[in-house]
Formats: sequence, C-alpha cells, structure tokens
Amino acid sequence: MATGKITKRTLDALQAGAVTGFLWDDELKGFGLKITAGGSASYVVQYRMGGREAKTRRYTIGGHGSPWTPFTAREEATRLLRLVAQGIDPVESDKQRRREAVDLAFSNYADRFAADCKGKGWSTLVTRSLHLHVKPVLRDKALPTITRIDVVAVFDRMPADQAANRRNVFAVLRRLFRWAVSRGDIDRSPMEGMETPKAVKPRERWLSDSELARVWVQASECHRCFGHIVRLLIATGQRREEIGGLHWHELSRSEREMRLSGDRTKNGEPTTIPLNDLAISELDSVAGGEKWPSRGRVFSAASISSKPASSKNPPRSSLNRSRMMVPPAST
Repeated sequence: MATGKITKRTLDALQAGAVTGFLWDDELKGFGLKITAGGSASYVVQYRMGGREAKTRRYTIGGHGSPWTPFTAREEATRLLRLVAQGIDPVESDKQRRREAVDLAFSNYADRFAADCKGKGWSTLVTRSLHLHVKPVLRDKALPTITRIDVVAVFDRMPADQAANRRNVFAVLRRLFRWAVSRGDIDRSPMEGMETPKAVKPRERWLSDSELARVWVQASECHRCFGHIVRLLIATGQRREEIGGLHWHELSRSEREMRLSGDRTKNGEPTTIPLNDLAISELDSVAGGEKWPSRGRVFSAASISSKPASSKNPPRSSLNRSRMMVPPAST
C-alpha cells in the first residue's frame, strides 16, 4: 500500500507515470487518492465503524476537478473522519441526506400521500389543499426538519375568514404527518398539541320554498347545461360535484333511481337516490326524450364552461346575476 502526502504535484506525477492504484496520505490517516488505468483520479476516505473487528468501509468524496482538489478533498476527509469519531457513518449519513433531499422533500412526499388517499372526494380535497395552501409554504423542505412553526406558517398565510378551508387543510396535514409516522419516515408529528381550528359557524338561513321556486323558474334561462344542473340539485338534494359529474349508466328511468359509487360520494360509501317526477322530467329534457342513453356523461365537457357554476364565476351565457339574486326574507 503506497503512502505519501497527497498534493497536486504528487497527483500530476502519478498520472504522468501511468501509475494505478491507491495512494494513502501519510498525514491524515484514512484519506486516499485513487488512480485508474485511464488516468482519472478520485479522492476517498477509508474507515471502520466499531473498532478493528468491524468491516472496512470506503466513501468516495469525488473525482479530481472542481470542486475537489487535494486541498478541498483533504478538508472534506477531515470532516468525514470527525463524523466517524462521533459514531456517525458517512455512507449512511450521505444516504439519509440524499433521501431527505428527494424522497422526503415535502412536495414529493405530499404527492405520494395524495396518491395513497382513497375516495374521490377526500383525494380531491387533499390534492387541492396541498397545492393551494401547503406546498407554496413548505416547498421542498425535508419532512423530518418540519417544525410546528413551519406548520403555523401555512395557516398564517391563509385568510382568516376562510374558516372551512383552514379546518380542511388542518385535517389534511394532520393525516399526512400521521401517515409519515406510521411509515417510519418521521418519529412524531409536528402538529402534536396543535388545536383544531374553530368549526364553521352553521348557516342561519336557507332559501324558502317560494325562493326555490323562483330559482327553478329562472334556471331555464341559464346555460343549457347549468340550468338543468341547478334544477337537478333542487330536485335531488345532492352535491354539485355529484350532479355535474353524472354519467348515464348511473341513472335508471325504469327504476327511477340514481346510483353513485363510493368514489363519487363525499363519505366514500355507495348510495342510491330515488328520482322524483321533477328529476325524471328534467333528465328527459336533457336526453331529448324518455329513452335515456346507456353511457357517456349527462353533461358533457364540450357543453359546459371550464369554470365551475358558482356565484363568483357564472358562465357568460348564463342569466344575468341580478335576475338570479334572491333578496333576504323580510323580518
């Protein structure tokens, strides 16, 4: 085993003489220079974890060239050998550092968590919450390094009046960190001890029967799809996403039923909804008669605006908002 001080002059001499093998530094034990038959050079550290009985391990610092020179490589070798003296394996430490930089980077980890979520409603909520509110704050921060202060920063960024969103994001993050603990990726959740955001104040007013009747009448003047959707929402009492995403195979005119699978409901459970005369009549209108298609979307993407039907983003062809506004009930 050749020994000598690893310097630029020594390196040049070894490469010029076409020498192959290792040169171990005689000043810093464990620091070495490897020369290949092709003339390339790299710096290494050799060490044992646990005394002479332990197996020798070798860590490659890097090939000669920026940033590694005999001087910078010696400094790095000194740092690595100091870790060994503290009982830290540089190889395992490097693996963990790389894992944190890629696999445990929050943005990547959040995507894997979202992909593991079951139920269309919950999965959609998770993806939306992480994309809009969490990733812009935590970005690629390594999961094990995330603290309660980092989590609080997520909620500090959210408008105070978004009570429902704050509770949703809290639920998503709490589940994500519990999932990480169960997988052994972190030891404990940074959200332990955090109080759940206050519940949304229950609504104090609903549309009266007469107001619903007015909406029903005016809905016919909306966009050809949105008008039908609004009326079916009134007739069935189902959620907007469930009606807007209806497929004909989920409907039966003969049995007067709507059957939604678990991935189409908020609670993840399949459900059957009876269709009354109003719903049947509206679906007849959509189908163009009493014979309904057996497949395909009830409201096709081609005929629906890319923006959701809401009071904030009505389609251009919909009825003027002022005509759809329902005044508060008189007291």
